[in-house]
Amino acid sequence: MPGSPLLGATIGEHFDQVSERFADNEAVVALPQARRLSYRELRAEVDALANGMLARGIERGDRVGMWATNRWEWVALQFATAKVGAILVTVNPSYRVLELEYALNQSGMRMLVTSRGTRYADYLAMLGEIAPELASATPGRLVSARLPHLRDVVVLGEEAAPGTITFADLAAAGAAADEGALAERGRSLQFDDPINIQYTSGTTGSPKGVVLTHHNLLNNGYQHGLETQRTHLDRVVAHMPFYHTGGMSCTTMATVSHGATLIIPSETFDPVAVLQAVHDERATVLNGVPTMFVAMLAVPDLHRFDLTSLRTGFMGGAPCPIEIVRRVVTDLHVPDFVIMFGQTESSPIIVGTTIDDPDHVRASTVGRPYPHIEIKVVDPATGDVVPRGVQGEVCARGYPVMRGYWENPEGTAEALDEANWLHTGDLGEMDEHDYLKITGRKKDMIIRGGENIYPAELEGLLYGFDPVEEVQVTGVPDAKYGEEVVAFVKLRDGAVCTEDELKDFCRARVAHFKTPRFVLFVDEFPMTVTGKIQKFRLRDLAIERLGRQQAAAIATA
Repeated sequence: MPGSPLLGATIGEHFDQVSERFADNEAVVALPQARRLSYRELRAEVDALANGMLARGIERGDRVGMWATNRWEWVALQFATAKVGAILVTVNPSYRVLELEYALNQSGMRMLVTSRGTRYADYLAMLGEIAPELASATPGRLVSARLPHLRDVVVLGEEAAPGTITFADLAAAGAAADEGALAERGRSLQFDDPINIQYTSGTTGSPKGVVLTHHNLLNNGYQHGLETQRTHLDRVVAHMPFYHTGGMSCTTMATVSHGATLIIPSETFDPVAVLQAVHDERATVLNGVPTMFVAMLAVPDLHRFDLTSLRTGFMGGAPCPIEIVRRVVTDLHVPDFVIMFGQTESSPIIVGTTIDDPDHVRASTVGRPYPHIEIKVVDPATGDVVPRGVQGEVCARGYPVMRGYWENPEGTAEALDEANWLHTGDLGEMDEHDYLKITGRKKDMIIRGGENIYPAELEGLLYGFDPVEEVQVTGVPDAKYGEEVVAFVKLRDGAVCTEDELKDFCRARVAHFKTPRFVLFVDEFPMTVTGKIQKFRLRDLAIERLGRQQAAAIATA
């Protein structure tokens, strides 16, 4: 696959070049805030924030957190922290008190920029519960028993809270910075410097902080833009959460690195707001995870939105059902739609289809390795490379692979081997043309009576069953077979389907042992903020609803 050379600049250097070249182009359109910024205006905001951080003592390598849903300030802070060499810590908007405390302390966060919260959570109240000292602190001089590293809290909005300053105050503080200090700081930075900590939402244990560099994020976003033929004329809908690599790299960085326009339709994902933004702003690029596209396709009056301006977009972040991909191309009018595969630890894209790939390839594989990235498929037990067409664990090596997990050498050693191959934990097989097909997750594999069953295969099958809108397959403990297959099914509006009908559909198409033993109909699925379905919670729900507690308690080797 042909590719452009990797960029050797820092994020700040490349951002300045783009801002000069496309100064009058719209950079950010934040619809919820009714704010439009050209690249000239965005650069002024970024530089003011960067100078403000210098004035408040932020040093190269200091950790600065952002705790907020999608807003224009998010974009400005992402580039401002890069310019001062601070490490941006992305804090999940759904975090509760204990998770917040863990992220603040594990990262050693020096400054936290936060909104006041969402309709579901009062962020300042949660922060005050951990650090009651904030209420009487001098802004910038917080001394907290439970948060020993945190000194400065910045609040989005027009009014500060006790012990804090506003986002505007932070920008205004830059007037006190030494003239030329920002340029001097920029000259001291290297493209391999760490620039971001992303906390993974693991199913067990504490989240791990993925450390990414200028080189990781800038090049992965830029290369993705090249693969989808991104230009400064594109208008990209930014509804994927900015705190995640899907929003920060695949959306923001891929857009800004090419001088295109970033359109924020709503602070959190709303399928109608996304479609309305495409309609009103004549968007050309629409990205998302499968559940987001399922929600858009389910909007009752989908036909009232003019989506004909769309030309490309990607689906990734979870297995992409073939039927959903086909409906995105036809019903959402995205002719050059592509599929991507990767993970936070790889910035995140390592494999993808291109707009030049045939339809059947884009509908049945996750594509070929991105330029400058090596891929191998290995036997999970031995680590040996398997032949083409044989399933194994997907491993990646190259410029997008993380530096490691923050302050976690044990976790780093598990993910990165001595040859610096990233072990993704995903199972797949590669064909003779280097196209990769993902067949499941090692940890999601169901073992029923010695037979290995991969949920992705059954999910792909059931998405082709007309009454099904969304489906997830998982295992449930069984005293006889070890595990049995359970399918969680959400039906289309107005559709009627029985458990037996769904099982009969499967029996006619797959081996008997793969047919779900149980079918549980649901109205919704447990989700992460990024729109990914939490399978571990579905397994717990199946144990509860099917009365499998005794089987779950059986000890296994």
